Amino acid sequence: MTPADVPALDALSRRWTLAATGTCLLPLLLQLPSMLAFGIGLTGVLLAWASWRRPLPGLLRALLALALIVAVMSVMGMQFGRDTGCALLAGMLAIKPTETHTLRDNRSLLGFALFAPFAAFLLDQGPLSMTLGLASVFCALVALYRLADAEAGSLAGPARPRQQISEIAKLVVLGVPLVLAAFWLFPRFASPLWGVPERALSKPGLSDDMSPGSYLDLIADRAPALRVQFFGATPPTSQMYWRGPVLSDFDGRTWTRGNRLQSAGTTDTKRTTQVWDYQMDVEPSDRRDLVALDLPTTTPDGAMLARDYSMAARTPLTALTRWRLQSSAPTQFEASLPGPVRQQALRLPAGFNPRTRALGAQWRREAGSNDAAIVARALQWIRADFAYTLDTPFPGRDTVDEFLFDQQQGFCEHFSSSFVFLMRSAGVPARVVTGYAGGQYNPLGQYWIVRNLDAHAWAEVWMPRRGWVRVDPTAAVAPERIYDTIEDRLGAAGAMGGLIGVDNLGQVGDWLRRGWNDMVLGFDANRQTRLLERLGAKQFGTGALAALFGLFALASLAWMGWLLARGERERDPMLRAWRRLGARYARLGLGREPHESASDWGRRVANARPQAAQTLIPLSHRFAVARYAPNEGDDRVLIEDLRRHRP
Repeated sequence: MTPADVPALDALSRRWTLAATGTCLLPLLLQLPSMLAFGIGLTGVLLAWASWRRPLPGLLRALLALALIVAVMSVMGMQFGRDTGCALLAGMLAIKPTETHTLRDNRSLLGFALFAPFAAFLLDQGPLSMTLGLASVFCALVALYRLADAEAGSLAGPARPRQQISEIAKLVVLGVPLVLAAFWLFPRFASPLWGVPERALSKPGLSDDMSPGSYLDLIADRAPALRVQFFGATPPTSQMYWRGPVLSDFDGRTWTRGNRLQSAGTTDTKRTTQVWDYQMDVEPSDRRDLVALDLPTTTPDGAMLARDYSMAARTPLTALTRWRLQSSAPTQFEASLPGPVRQQALRLPAGFNPRTRALGAQWRREAGSNDAAIVARALQWIRADFAYTLDTPFPGRDTVDEFLFDQQQGFCEHFSSSFVFLMRSAGVPARVVTGYAGGQYNPLGQYWIVRNLDAHAWAEVWMPRRGWVRVDPTAAVAPERIYDTIEDRLGAAGAMGGLIGVDNLGQVGDWLRRGWNDMVLGFDANRQTRLLERLGAKQFGTGALAALFGLFALASLAWMGWLLARGERERDPMLRAWRRLGARYARLGLGREPHESASDWGRRVANARPQAAQTLIPLSHRFAVARYAPNEGDDRVLIEDLRRHRP
């Protein structure tokens, strides 16, 4: 096709195309880092305006693409994964309008734009992403419909866009039964058939290590980490310690897990009679670490329980997962400590924190063999002289010495790390436990929300005859010495928030999100099996399920075809009356052939039945005029005449 043959594109159709492209790009931008997303969005708007009259030169487009790649890599780093690929896709889509001018170019732009909402689902499958994705696909279909009309030269006045939107809406509604059949009945597999690249930028979540400042990003994030529903009794909030990774090795700056025995829990652990039965919906984090209420008594399928009662999934948590657990507080936790575990719980790095080592040795001499007195003395010191704040300077080499003797201000990672180091210096076996503490109750769904900002670190010390005992040195800080909390920084406790009901709106929003997780994201192979069992299908194999899906799909397609045909008849009463007239003559062997015009058919019938010449020929002429020269007569009169006429 030569340039002269390319159909011209009107301004309104191009605006529709650009608007649909922006709608497709929006759900993807919402999943990217905010500054990068804002830059890509602003770039797309400016370039669309700059290239409105004519495409930008090729050299300039190449420079823009190179600058975009540099910008993405500067934000993401030289890491390749899902979010990096999605950011590059968003950027390339933002500069694509610079070479888009003809009708064919705009159709290609819409085709590329449809990749954006599907790419957004690789990063988030929430209800907002789904809603925006459906809206973007709908807008793209309307824009493609308009481009088809523009190519056919059939754009007809300002009312045309409304008609196009109505037509696409009807087609979308027609496909709903097929979509539902695919969602409920298409065979689901317990494990995915393929994988996707790992994320370049990890989501906030618990880690296998803890170093200075590592918790700040985590506790500044309000996103939910898990939602918990209790069946029966519920523990008090003060006892909601969600146990995660246990850190036993310290190199002077970073706490890590070290070597741990991946076996079932210790055999000499005794528990209270109170058992907490609960279900956790864990948000994806691309990690394997799971948490459980201290201490878990069961290990669910797909998880592993270590000797220290930390739990991990067998596969990375790349999607929403549900776990059913039971826990019970210990009364005696590993009362007999093996030699290698004791050595690990007392090990200190050489050459670090000499003042803390000296203080621990002094306390041991003064306390003798009374380990409980050493723990109580440390907590009393914290209660009297220490303060809680997030505003802490970056530590130097001897992090524990600086915190205990100079700053005496910090948050959970400072308190737990320094407390454990001090206990080891005094000869008390100790280790750091990370996880979450507390949660917020949502009365709408009667469940608890544990957010990333609830991330916490505490200590465990080993006591003779009792075993490991939880000690939370952060909680020992006197209330009047709490200066700067995460709630203060995020403004969650502001008076205005209470007046306008922000907290209530947040609970409603999270309740809706949980419902979405339960009905959509949580509908896996097991849920599909249970659904079929409730419908009476006890034993449904994959083949039978595929056959059932095929049956429903065929029924849905037949229903769609019938509605389309019925809609065509209902939309044009004149055409319906004309076809019924032809059907009456067809019963006499005088039906209209597909190649015959209305006038030719009328003359043929008149030759076979001369008595029809006086009525059928005028009717066929009036019908042809009404169809091809509208608004030249009263259509209602013609429709009535067509209905009354009989052979």
